[in-house]
Amino acid sequence: RAESQSVMEKDGRPSWFRWFCNQVLRCGAVPTHVAIIMDGNRRFARKMRYEKCLQGHVLGFEKLTETLEWCLELGVREVSVYAFSIENFKRSSEEVGGLMELTRQKVKLLLEEHDLITKHGVCVRVLGDLSLVPHDLLHSIAQLVFFSKDNNNAFLNICFAYTSRHEMTEAIRQLAFGVEEGRILPSDISEELMERCLYTGDSPKPDLVIRTSGEVRLSDFLLWQSGYSCLCFQDVLWPEFSVWNFFTAILHYQRNYSQIKAARDCLESIVEGKKREEAGVVDAAKRQRQEDFVAHVRRVRTRLLEQALNS
Repeated sequence: RAESQSVMEKDGRPSWFRWFCNQVLRCGAVPTHVAIIMDGNRRFARKMRYEKCLQGHVLGFEKLTETLEWCLELGVREVSVYAFSIENFKRSSEEVGGLMELTRQKVKLLLEEHDLITKHGVCVRVLGDLSLVPHDLLHSIAQLVFFSKDNNNAFLNICFAYTSRHEMTEAIRQLAFGVEEGRILPSDISEELMERCLYTGDSPKPDLVIRTSGEVRLSDFLLWQSGYSCLCFQDVLWPEFSVWNFFTAILHYQRNYSQIKAARDCLESIVEGKKREEAGVVDAAKRQRQEDFVAHVRRVRTRLLEQALNS
């Protein structure tokens, strides 16, 4: 708490030193898309000897709000956070129920911050299998998603009821349905089409993936998307994550930027080469089928939110 206050003025603005650090970091490469695995809430609750681990999750949500401010200040345009894994449903009913109630409260708070979200032009997306979410919470999520959908200055992707394996399985299932229904041909299926059918089909791949708590694994988060991302594992529990941890992660990205860019450029040149080779082979009808199919997949996913909003 004292550390947070040391980098903030009394009126809530960043201190001159934090502003200076942001200016220095902007001299290097600033990631466009940062993904965060917010791990360590329960361990923090045990460490602080809280009666219930839910208090750790409460502090974790507060830390997310603070971290999003840091990202906006630095110029990070897109942030994806691992808020709730499908695997979390296996935890005790008390903890799952508490997390759902906490999410209800935080979504309600975001809805109340309508003007602030609009002012900053933040588009909020909730990515995951939303059919697993309680109906009343899904209704609130739908309100949040639809009121912010036309904002395009910054993007917040909340991965909720999500795992990467489930995301890829769902994309494959949609492709199979597409062939079965005659919307696409088997020969239309490609890596690019598969990628566009993921929940993250509208987003660039993350430049930087941060995981707290000292664990060195991705835990089924954005596995497809993070193949060429810079990974930063920090030995700090999520509620204790500070602006200095954030700056350290950005510096880690900048130190490795040239190698990551070279690897990505190499991959992109290979992909572009394949596209040029296929340009003379892929007919307009195939391209149109693929575009129509992607639009259909997005309509199917939007329909669930529309139904929740109108019910």
